[in-house]
Amino acid sequence: MAHVATIVCDPAAPALTGELIARASSILTDPAPPQWLDPGIAADIVFEPRESESANTTAKLLRAALEDTAADIFVQPLKGRRKKLLLADMDSTMIGQECIDELAGEIGKRGEVAAITERAMRGEIAFEPALCARVALLKGIDHAAILRVIESNITLTRGGLELVQTMRKNGAYTALVSGGFLVFTAAIAKKLGFDEHRANKLLFDADGKTSGLAAEPVLGQEAKLSALQSLREKLGLSAEETLAVGDGANDLSMLEAAGLGVAFRAKPKVAAAAHARVDHADLTALLYAQGFRREEFATRADL
Repeated sequence: MAHVATIVCDPAAPALTGELIARASSILTDPAPPQWLDPGIAADIVFEPRESESANTTAKLLRAALEDTAADIFVQPLKGRRKKLLLADMDSTMIGQECIDELAGEIGKRGEVAAITERAMRGEIAFEPALCARVALLKGIDHAAILRVIESNITLTRGGLELVQTMRKNGAYTALVSGGFLVFTAAIAKKLGFDEHRANKLLFDADGKTSGLAAEPVLGQEAKLSALQSLREKLGLSAEETLAVGDGANDLSMLEAAGLGVAFRAKPKVAAAAHARVDHADLTALLYAQGFRREEFATRADL
């Protein structure tokens, strides 16, 4: 079966040249002429893989050949590379922050909460109890402060709008699935145009301040996997027709079960286990990985 190697760099710093793409081609078996998806930024090379060589092995060989270039590598079967379902993590993936850490900053507890967040995202402690411990530290924050954090502290990751809108324009279903909170996912899903969003619910006291509790059950690693499986069933899709992206240990099961699971600027454990990793480019890398050319990218105005 024909495979395709897609090489992508940061669109803000084009670094790919014909010489670099030729070097990559020399690693591959029976490569076709390279095809630029975006000159200087992304290129496809279709090839016939060796029977004894996995996609991960080929990707590692290509990374080694291009180690002097800040480039990300995707290697996958050519057939079926366009996906019909996108599941995306929110914190440190679709946005540049960890929402719970930003909330903690409002009450002077950022360091304490961020330390727990980091350990949970690395997989050093279980996500669900870690979330409950952090939410307990957030007791007493009023709703207005949360809205202020969303407005002033949260930034969208470059390429996220194009990723969601291009996939939707081409018939895919998109879901934002977060271990964070619904009050944040509602705002981010609306800004980026996701079809739906799922997250944890913060509970409030009668005076409108956080109670220090989250509604049960906590949405963690297994809930993200369940979301992928239930949406696949609802939409009548195979595993190969799905794409998932995330950065933390609570994304691992979802990434492993997707047709293409991408670790985005992820913790080492997650990057090692995912089908592909993005360390340099922005989220448009997931569009190039599906074979979209730059001129095919959509924005909200295109829908």
